[in-house]
Amino acid sequence: MNSHDSERELQKQYYSKTAEQYNSLHVSDSDEHSLALCVLLGISDFLGVKSILDVGSGTGRAIMRIRKARPGIVARGVEPVKELREIAYLQGASREEIVEGDAYALQFSDGSFDVVCEFGMLHHVRSPELAVKEMLRVARKAIFLSDSNNFGQGTSLSRGIKQALDVLGLWPIANLIKTRGRGYTITEGDGLAYSYSVFNNYRQIRRECKSVHLFNTSPAAINPYRTASHLVLLGLKK
Repeated sequence: MNSHDSERELQKQYYSKTAEQYNSLHVSDSDEHSLALCVLLGISDFLGVKSILDVGSGTGRAIMRIRKARPGIVARGVEPVKELREIAYLQGASREEIVEGDAYALQFSDGSFDVVCEFGMLHHVRSPELAVKEMLRVARKAIFLSDSNNFGQGTSLSRGIKQALDVLGLWPIANLIKTRGRGYTITEGDGLAYSYSVFNNYRQIRRECKSVHLFNTSPAAINPYRTASHLVLLGLKK
């Protein structure tokens, strides 16, 4: 087993062990992803969306929220952890709505869904650009990311240091030093997580989308890169 596979296994083990506490640990009606879901629903109305794929569905919060608020939209999700899928089924999601899947190799053809979204999944994968590549491939109209911005997290001093290192291209090296060569941290509340920013994938999404839009889902000043800990990044393909 290589280091990448080992990290993915550690992540699966964490969620398998904490599946029954997942909602209390990760889901709140007032958190950043709840606000992002409201944005997604509005965007879906604007685009006339008929289908949505949620990558990394967890216990199915996004799927069930979409189904309740917009019953005319076909909402589907992929989730690699069996124990989380089982919780979703107990909460009312069907086995057709949320299936096993891998963000690096989505089992759907090109343009299968109007919108492909994720909520807090990308900071749990080592190669988010591969997951975003798959999301862009499967999306017909738009890609929707609700995730963290590590450069907007922490005190004003720590943010300034991280942003300066990022501008100089030195943040990946600094992060390796910070994490003692692992490139990730493990915490009781979030399992295995990488230092991630939605801005890391901005250029990748911009290349394949007609326009890109940003919306901070945590309190921020005028510059979200510098001050927002969590953001929505919306890429419109048409």
